[in-house]
Amino acid sequence: MSAEYKGKKVAVAMSGGVDSSTVAALLKEQGAEVIGINMKLFRRDGEDPQAKGDAQVVAEYLGIGFHQVHLEEEFGRLIMDDFRAQYLAGETPNPCVRCNRYVKFGLLLDKALELGADYLATGHYVRTSKDEGGTWHLLKAAYLAKDQSYFLYTLTQRQLARVIFPLGDMPSKDEVRRLAAGFGIPVAQKSDSQEICFVPGDDYVAFLEKGGGLQGRSGEIVHVNGTVLGRHNGTHRYTIGQRRGLGIAWKEPLYVVAIDAADARVVVGEVGGLLAAGLVACDLNWVVPVAGDAVQTTCKIRYRQQPVDCRVKLLGEGMGEVFFAEPQKSVTPGQSVVFYQGDELVGGGRIVKALHVGE
Repeated sequence: MSAEYKGKKVAVAMSGGVDSSTVAALLKEQGAEVIGINMKLFRRDGEDPQAKGDAQVVAEYLGIGFHQVHLEEEFGRLIMDDFRAQYLAGETPNPCVRCNRYVKFGLLLDKALELGADYLATGHYVRTSKDEGGTWHLLKAAYLAKDQSYFLYTLTQRQLARVIFPLGDMPSKDEVRRLAAGFGIPVAQKSDSQEICFVPGDDYVAFLEKGGGLQGRSGEIVHVNGTVLGRHNGTHRYTIGQRRGLGIAWKEPLYVVAIDAADARVVVGEVGGLLAAGLVACDLNWVVPVAGDAVQTTCKIRYRQQPVDCRVKLLGEGMGEVFFAEPQKSVTPGQSVVFYQGDELVGGGRIVKALHVGE
């Protein structure tokens, strides 16, 4: 890591994990004036509000300032309430994308700047660059297995000018842990969390029905040909492309191909029913502004998917139609379509609906 941030005041978004802790240590070693900033987003059951969290423990170990920002009300309203609302509407939300947009690089970035920081640094695995014209570009991480660019398509030029991703060039997670151990960071061997942070045990159904107050509304499971095949206990228990847990005997494997939350109906069909020629997206954001009313690019509709060729027709007001070069499976409303040109993320949006052949 270069010394370009020496003497700069950098707020590090510290979660208490190994990635953000290593970022803080690297920046301090480089000569930056580092402060740790931790978001308090919700209270866990049985949590002692007076106990020090891992983020504060690491900050004290590194000898840097530490601030905790209470965003419980905002996080509940912007993220958790929206999570429930999307499931209630028959969609499958992507809360990490929304949190990055409104909380981490919205409210938290604003707080960092209020504290006098020049930059906000995070532990995301992603890279940035600035061209000779002063335009910022968002690139995949060097270590593709950990690349998180898919979740950051909402970033703007203003935000990119103020954020730092020191782990973007790391060759592996093992290297990050090696650095953390070398710094003596207390959480060097702490395991990574793979869960939605506010959903205990990654059981989103229990969260929605118990903690979220969303009770199951029973309804019909219907084949695409109109045949009623069974009943369900809530459309929020299903997502497009789901095969397991349907409890239906049929001559061929069946998949969820549509969810009609208004009529409490889950529609199932054979695998061919999952194929879509394209999709409609809203809330489109282009990291680098585009010209014209059409864009030829590649896209992903799932985090782990390989990008596929597509054409984007811009409809105005953040809306667009995406047409795949080849039909794609399981286009899921509420999830994200993200656009790439090689290693560069150029934009993305939220999926509204699938477009089938002839539409």
